[in-house]
Amino acid sequence: MPPFHLAFPVTDLAATRVFFTEVLGCGVGREDGRWIDFDFFGHQITAHLVAPDALTAAPTNPVDGDDVPARHFGVVLDWEEWHAFAERLRGRGLAFLIEPHIRFQGEVGEQATLFVSDPSGNALEFKSFRNPDRLFAR
Repeated sequence: MPPFHLAFPVTDLAATRVFFTEVLGCGVGREDGRWIDFDFFGHQITAHLVAPDALTAAPTNPVDGDDVPARHFGVVLDWEEWHAFAERLRGRGLAFLIEPHIRFQGEVGEQATLFVSDPSGNALEFKSFRNPDRLFAR
């Protein structure tokens, strides 16, 4: 699969760098005084500096008992990697927007999921399917 590119707004590049590199374990690519490219699990994401008043609160949608941020991005990890990642984040004392858990238990879309927020309030979801063939199953 070719890597995707995603650009997103942030209000503090230094705090964003720390979060993505030290907390999430991402590498850094090119950068400028107003943006940073990160290697986000093999994909390129770019944090662009914006004024604090440019960010607005994101609405949520109810999904399987959780208020899921309607605007979010993330990555699908393999099952064991997701569990190790969730434990690593717990070990760092990171506050979760949505705690790690299994969603849609017993259904076709059963998945492990967790949500965190970066320092600018951008929501990120990390999920996994025990059976990766079920990613798009209906």
